Amino acid sequence: MEEEANLSINMRRFLLIINCLLLSVGVCGGPLMMRLYFVEGGSRIWFNSWLQTGGWPLTIIPLVILYFYRRKTKGSDTKFYYITPRIFIASFVIGVFTGVDVYLYSWGGSKLPVSTSSLLIAAQLAFTAIGAYFIVKLKFTSYSINAVVLLTLGAVLLGMRSNGDRPEGVTSKDYVIGFIMTLLAAALYGLILPCIELMYLKAKQAITATLVLEIQMVMCFASTAFCTIGMIANKDFQAISREAKHFNLGEGRYYIVVIWSAIIWQCFFVGAVGVIYLSSSLMSGVMIAVLLPITEVLGVIFFDEKFSGEKGISLFLSLWGFVSYFYGEFKQAKKVEKKKIQENEMTTTTQIEHV
Repeated sequence: MEEEANLSINMRRFLLIINCLLLSVGVCGGPLMMRLYFVEGGSRIWFNSWLQTGGWPLTIIPLVILYFYRRKTKGSDTKFYYITPRIFIASFVIGVFTGVDVYLYSWGGSKLPVSTSSLLIAAQLAFTAIGAYFIVKLKFTSYSINAVVLLTLGAVLLGMRSNGDRPEGVTSKDYVIGFIMTLLAAALYGLILPCIELMYLKAKQAITATLVLEIQMVMCFASTAFCTIGMIANKDFQAISREAKHFNLGEGRYYIVVIWSAIIWQCFFVGAVGVIYLSSSLMSGVMIAVLLPITEVLGVIFFDEKFSGEKGISLFLSLWGFVSYFYGEFKQAKKVEKKKIQENEMTTTTQIEHV
């Protein structure tokens, strides 16, 4: 397979499935690992924020593989990297805002149960839809509008019951602050996704899998650098060893939780930018929203959170929205394919007539 900007339909579908799987692992596993950290004795918000993007060196592995593949197929004069200074700066700026976002999300996650992530998903999907419309001029269909409405309603319905799930030891004031921080994080990340798509559109160069990974690595590096400054100011580095010794699950498992948190969150970010590259920022938002019920169920299983009737209704609405969106995408793809066939037939007919 030669790495091209214009991938074949089958290859795009295959890569889209891979990135959706990565995104699924991150969406479902990330909040659970974050909650596990706080529930079992972790308390460093800046450190937990750092973990969400601190796995960026893992991106080097596929980049090296892609480089040696290009070197094998194209020769030794192939480029080592594709990112330009212009895209690097844009990626770095978006990465800093991502750092702000993960800090807000970690703050909220330290005070709220996993089920309250529904508030994040609800607001994020709405802001992604609005941002995609204004920033990248995304055209809505009746199916995509229906999906956004259903997924948002389902997630808001979950959030309405979250106040009854206030964790032990969390005051009403802390809960409200966590609530606000979660909503702010949702709004910010909902706008970050369309900005990534806009960067792809304004890149003025071929967008390849290598370039997408390079952009992702720069973004996560910038976010990690931002959180590192926060950790230094808050003296989190000195506190890690002490925190590990007092971790409820044991010192060894503390570091296991930390390492797997970084890996799982990296799956989320790589999957998110991959879905945007292969589809759109709106689809990335929809994928995140539709995975909410799975996260809810996992929260019930691992943290004994309540599964109320509202969560059952939300599950139904989320699945309905998911089916609606992808049915609309299927119809749109069929329409485009039919149009191409008609254009090819007209071109062939014209050539025959000229002959």
